[in-house]
Amino acid sequence: MKAIFFLADGFEEIEALSPVDYLRRSGVEVTTVSVLGNSVVHGAHKVDVIADCSLKQFIDSGNIREIDAVVIPGGMPGASNIASNSEALDIIQKIFDSGKLVAAICASPAVVLGQTNVLNGKKWCCYPGMAHNAGNFTVSYDSSRRVIADGNLITAIGPGAAEEFSVEIVNYLRGSEVKSKVFSAAQIR
Repeated sequence: MKAIFFLADGFEEIEALSPVDYLRRSGVEVTTVSVLGNSVVHGAHKVDVIADCSLKQFIDSGNIREIDAVVIPGGMPGASNIASNSEALDIIQKIFDSGKLVAAICASPAVVLGQTNVLNGKKWCCYPGMAHNAGNFTVSYDSSRRVIADGNLITAIGPGAAEEFSVEIVNYLRGSEVKSKVFSAAQIR
């Protein structure tokens, strides 16, 4: 299993690093991809992350067919920075159209996925007050749930749901048995 994480300056750290950690614990090969091309990506709360590669390097590698999931953390202006990159949006749409997982949290379901057709006909959630950024896709927006899995789309409301979001992604990619092992091993005792 392989997953890519799109990062751009202003990303919400817990929404990116929690799922990266959970997926790596579950045996998923994770690649962090800097959408803006900088090797050091600056988080919204001054936590810098060294990306594994730039978006250009990822595209040039030709590895998109090997990817089982793309994860998009929220945070502002991180989500806007990703949404403004047509190549990132194209990759998200291609992964989704191939039946593979797209997972987005916080502002990203509305701000990023609202620029694609991923939300079309899917139930989804996002950070409160951000749904209007998804335009016509607000019809299927559900503000009553913290995490929603609808087929090959997983969305979550924000930082407080980062662990639930991470666990749901592990469940989708690796199954309930691995999810249970990873979740119980990650609990503070």
